[in-house]
Amino acid sequence: MAVQTVATSSESTVDLGPAAALSCRECGHRVPLGPVFACEECFGPLEIAYDFSAYDTEELRRRIEAGPANIWRYAPLLPVPADVAGKPNLNPGWTKLVKADNLARELGVTGGLYVKDDSGNPTHSFKDRVVAQALEAARAFGFTTLSCSSTGNLAGAVGAAAARAGFRSCVFIPHDLEQGKVVMAAVYGGELVGIQGNYDDVNRFCSELIGDPAGEGWGFVNVNLRPYYAEGSKTLAYEIAEQLGWRLPDQLVVPIASGSQLTKIDKGLQELIRLGLVEDRPYKIFGAQAEGCSPVSTAFKAGHDVVRPQKPNTIAKSLAIGNPADGPYVLDIARRTGGAVEDVTDEQIVDAIKLLARTEGIFAETAGGVTVGVTRKLLEAGLLDPAKTTVVLNTGDGLKTLDAVAGTGLTATIRPTLDSFREAGLA
Repeated sequence: MAVQTVATSSESTVDLGPAAALSCRECGHRVPLGPVFACEECFGPLEIAYDFSAYDTEELRRRIEAGPANIWRYAPLLPVPADVAGKPNLNPGWTKLVKADNLARELGVTGGLYVKDDSGNPTHSFKDRVVAQALEAARAFGFTTLSCSSTGNLAGAVGAAAARAGFRSCVFIPHDLEQGKVVMAAVYGGELVGIQGNYDDVNRFCSELIGDPAGEGWGFVNVNLRPYYAEGSKTLAYEIAEQLGWRLPDQLVVPIASGSQLTKIDKGLQELIRLGLVEDRPYKIFGAQAEGCSPVSTAFKAGHDVVRPQKPNTIAKSLAIGNPADGPYVLDIARRTGGAVEDVTDEQIVDAIKLLARTEGIFAETAGGVTVGVTRKLLEAGLLDPAKTTVVLNTGDGLKTLDAVAGTGLTATIRPTLDSFREAGLA
């Protein structure tokens, strides 16, 4: 397989491994690898296209299994420099796939229920995966500042990754995020800027900054580096399949913010099939949203192909993107695979957070409450098959969204005596 390279600002070249080009998801137009994200022909989104033609399946499997216990075990399938392991990086990934038997009994699932728990990443969310990819692209293209628009988790992941790699960071968030996420993003020492407005306002501002001289030398992980950044979500698909013994799950429930995670999980599963690493068999992907920000769910239920923006109003702020860029592609995948897109109320989100914590000892943030709540709702509606192997994603740590369960507290307050303990009915 030919090594693909790109020109940097110094006109030298860097290795981007198996990445072959940027390809438009709408018209298929290809452009050379670089820090661009929109097609020059139709303005559609660009994504990485690969040349995997020279790979031998069994040799590739052995190479992956011998790799490190993080996302870089899949370096042959990712757009990263060949020597990434020698550079400062948070090395996220290879998080637990928890067999959730207690939760399965509670929900009536008999075919095997698993929680892919990404709260174990360095900054306690799946965003470390995508930022790790974007960071290597930023190095390759000669950027000196790492930036993003964020609903919270991404801000922390960018701040931590930049600190570890010696980059400057400057990230932008809505001004009213959960305090835990604000603190976690700020503690790494980079600039943290609150924008008066919601996430969509923040994202528009960042798009403008890229075209301004003030943004020169800035790598926005989810804008001009988005094609590389988004590939990090594929590693969730790779890990799930490998942790299941190189087998595809029958059903997956994935939270939707921009929709990129869901689309890239599907892309990862399709690549595993194409490479012969897993058996080609049907699977269904279900999307999960909060009712207070459910533009994709609304479009799916109405049978629409166009996703109409909404103004977010939900406790699930990490999913509160009213105009999701990948919304139409999520609809395509849900329909192609026989899945669905569903939403739950804030009350159902809180109930689901407590259910997962009570049954499996996993404290999920509100996005995890959305996926568990939607899983329960899909089962009750007969859309999820309880006899099939099902994987539910928890993408972040509940310690980041404590306000959602703030009413949870002491069972009792007693004197330090056995009589007081018995009087409280605890004996």
